[in-house]
Amino acid sequence: MNNDLISAVLAGLVSALVVTIGYHLFVLGPRVRKLQAALGTHDELLGGGAVRATDRLGALEREASTAATERAAAARRLDALEKIARTEVPRVGFVRYNAFSDVGSDLSYALALLNRDGDGVVLSSIYSREDTRTYGKAVAAFKPAQDPSEEELAAIAKARAAAT
Repeated sequence: MNNDLISAVLAGLVSALVVTIGYHLFVLGPRVRKLQAALGTHDELLGGGAVRATDRLGALEREASTAATERAAAARRLDALEKIARTEVPRVGFVRYNAFSDVGSDLSYALALLNRDGDGVVLSSIYSREDTRTYGKAVAAFKPAQDPSEEELAAIAKARAAAT
């Protein structure tokens, strides 16, 4: 009976070993290969090949820091350019007219030079046979500081309508 018991135990152990080996080969093997493939893909995404993931992450952090510094510098340059742009004169209005009926052509003019906010100056030059006079008036928010002539108002209106 001893031999039968030993044979039965050995047969049970061999059966368990065969089932365990089969389980590892057919169930765990494919899962381990999928996990290895996923880890390989992960390493390739983080830095490729032999570069360790921590080295790649460190490089990415340094690049992000550099990009942040460059972005801050670009923002400062943009602020400076916007300050300059606020003072530029993109709105120009020009009106020629005949100030006096005894002068034969439109030699007088009004010229409005305004920024986007409507601040600037309107210049008028009045031509007569004896002399030419030039006047300048400050303009704020498309309104002249002194009483404007019709021609000065027309030049301001043209400047206001100018595309910016």
